[in-house]
Amino acid sequence: MPSSPPPLRTVTRTAGANAAIKDGSVVPEGFALQFEHVPVLVRAFRTMVRELNYDVCEMAVTTYMCAREHGVAFTALPIFLVRGLHHGAVVRNTGAGIVSPRDLEGQRVGVNRGYTVTTGVWARGILAEEHGVNLDEVTWVRSGDEHVAEYQPPGNVVDLERSGDLAAMVASGELPAAVNIDSDSPAVTPLIDDATQAAFAALRNRGLYPINHLVVVRDELLEQYPELAQALVEAFTTAKNHYVERLGNDGIAEPSATDRLYRRVLDTVGGDPLPYGVEANRRVLDTLMRYAVDQRILAAPVPVESLFAAGTIDG
Repeated sequence: MPSSPPPLRTVTRTAGANAAIKDGSVVPEGFALQFEHVPVLVRAFRTMVRELNYDVCEMAVTTYMCAREHGVAFTALPIFLVRGLHHGAVVRNTGAGIVSPRDLEGQRVGVNRGYTVTTGVWARGILAEEHGVNLDEVTWVRSGDEHVAEYQPPGNVVDLERSGDLAAMVASGELPAAVNIDSDSPAVTPLIDDATQAAFAALRNRGLYPINHLVVVRDELLEQYPELAQALVEAFTTAKNHYVERLGNDGIAEPSATDRLYRRVLDTVGGDPLPYGVEANRRVLDTLMRYAVDQRILAAPVPVESLFAAGTIDG
């Protein structure tokens, strides 16, 4: 039997689903988590990918898939901490002549940070699948580089020629559209009309409920402590179930926008708005795999099971 592990350096942003883990009321059996605060969570993604400097880390799902393809020594657990609806992620300048999604073809479209950012992958997939946009006919202008330094994007992905604020560039019309930006300018509006309604229609009609973040663990630890993966899955699931129960019973005094989203999903699907485990998410994981291959983020599809730690596939 391996010796007891030291506290595991852990990064995960506090949210409803993991609050009981963060406050210590739920703990993984046999392990202690030492939480580290990273004010900008994406910086933890980057340092985990490049330096493996945490033991357990929240991670954007397409960053993980890309990193895995390039040999980074960590493995995911089917703990899906963050989900979202991304029909509204593509915005346009109202005076730029972009009326429908197909009008993006032949245009330069801003991409917040890197091309592999998960929200962008989902949004582009929606454009292609629901609106027939030929993604190869769009020049995607990224404002930053990729977390996975080894990744080389396709030829229609370029960098901003100069540093600049994407939101301001769309508001001014310098770029006609962009993905995954925040803007309060009256000149900027979602490209897809009634985006929230469209997203819930996709959820009802084809089960499209995008996953954004999961949890990864260093392979060295998974090999040294074979019971670790299941212990983490069980603890995170217990914490999440506490949250879902409160959500369903209107037990959250001041619900956030995220709480309200998950409650609406709960009412729409009639069940858990944050399902964990592979089987419960196979359809959406297969969709994301297809989008990532189509957008040349991954060279080829891999079995979904291969992405997750042994012993957690049916978690």
